[in-house]
Amino acid sequence: MWRTGNEAGAAGRAGAATTSPPLTRRRSSRVVFAGALTLLLGFTAAGSASAAAAERTDMPDMSGMAMSGTPNDSYWNSVGGEPFHPTGKVRTYYIGADEVVWNYAPDGRNDITDQPFDSITKMYIDSGSGRIGTSYLKCLYRGYTDEGFAALAPRPAQDAYLGFLGPVIHAEVGDTIKVVFRNGCRFPASVHPHGVFYTKANEGTPYADNTSGEEKMDDAVATGGIRTYTWLVPDRAGPGPHDGSSVMWMYHSHTNEVFDTNAGLIGPMLITARGMARPDGSPKDVDRELVTLFSITNENESPYLQENLKRFAKPASSQQNDQRLAGINEPHGVNGYIFGNEPMITMRKGQHVRWYVMSMGSETDLHTPHWHGNDVVVGGMRMDTVGVLPGTMAVADMVPDNVGIWLYHCHVNDHILAGMITRYRVVSDTTALDGSATTMPVPVGGVPAGEGGVAGSRSSFPVVPAVAVVAMALVSRSMIARRRRALLPGR
Repeated sequence: MWRTGNEAGAAGRAGAATTSPPLTRRRSSRVVFAGALTLLLGFTAAGSASAAAAERTDMPDMSGMAMSGTPNDSYWNSVGGEPFHPTGKVRTYYIGADEVVWNYAPDGRNDITDQPFDSITKMYIDSGSGRIGTSYLKCLYRGYTDEGFAALAPRPAQDAYLGFLGPVIHAEVGDTIKVVFRNGCRFPASVHPHGVFYTKANEGTPYADNTSGEEKMDDAVATGGIRTYTWLVPDRAGPGPHDGSSVMWMYHSHTNEVFDTNAGLIGPMLITARGMARPDGSPKDVDRELVTLFSITNENESPYLQENLKRFAKPASSQQNDQRLAGINEPHGVNGYIFGNEPMITMRKGQHVRWYVMSMGSETDLHTPHWHGNDVVVGGMRMDTVGVLPGTMAVADMVPDNVGIWLYHCHVNDHILAGMITRYRVVSDTTALDGSATTMPVPVGGVPAGEGGVAGSRSSFPVVPAVAVVAMALVSRSMIARRRRALLPGR
């Protein structure tokens, strides 16, 4: 029986009231940090947009612009949108939503320290009353070879690090994307895209939008049902003035978004600029593409909570016991792996490596992925740490010059302790990369999550607003601290 949003909220409030101190004493500071980071990113985006507008004098006025080369010119003209100039290429992906048992720590140890889990890490991974442990029943997007959904499409061994992410969808500006979706979950699900153009019949989201009939069939695909989603890739879905040759979007189920994404239904979509794509849709000027999702998966808000408690909690527990401990059953992972259990991310020295980074989740999903050993360029700015919020994405370009195995982790202290940390390896240009053309191995307790579909600038960072926001955050924190002291007994 699935919980409603109100029931989930009530359960969460009940759990918050009795949360253990080690997991809750920093909740208030997170709120301050969240506000400061949100303001900072807002000012940054606003400043960059203003600077871009000031610098660009060649951008056309879209109002009244005649858009040729498409059978639907009248539509694009009526909405004043970006033009769609079709390449004539249709990229078809066969994606199934399958129930699997996923293990967040398949190696059964802390691979970062190369030691068994200690007393601190066990707090996050041990099974017990209300604690599920590291293995969970989930529903994941997986790629298939054709519409029969009989054979999983292979995922190269060098991409095993993608973990529980759905198949990487590639397309070039001007392409049409078709996703043939089969729902194998025991609950209704969908495929909702970010960034590309879709009609109401291809949105994958149920709400009061004044549609009916066929335009509602995409909202919730029943168990065992098959639905084809068709999306166009207009100019505005591709790289902008400050982007490189490709940008990142995501897709996920949006029938019951919170429960669906916590169940595991999420994947990446990469769009390459017109004329810059290889036959498989990847950018010609990039040697290695890497996708990472930093997310605290709240398994307490998964539709499989009750079954996971019965199957994996030792002793078997109930929803009430589980909800009593907020912060438990919330793996802090990178692509569904914790404490370095992710298959090693590999690349060669001197390659042009493009990292696509995204986040999903709640107010605690404020992540600052940080690379040791090498740095990246994001929107023309050199850095080694990038910030992402729930539902946001970032693209970072790297040309590694430092051979070795390096940490890659979220820099938020609580997230480090909880295991949101992995590694990447840079090899010399003469070292062979293992298994580049083989099928992804099945991790212990995991699943062969196959790859699906077709064959496998300048930046102006607003320094003054940024400094102002940081100052505001510090002042706000000081005021809150003084207020708390004033409310303490005897003050």
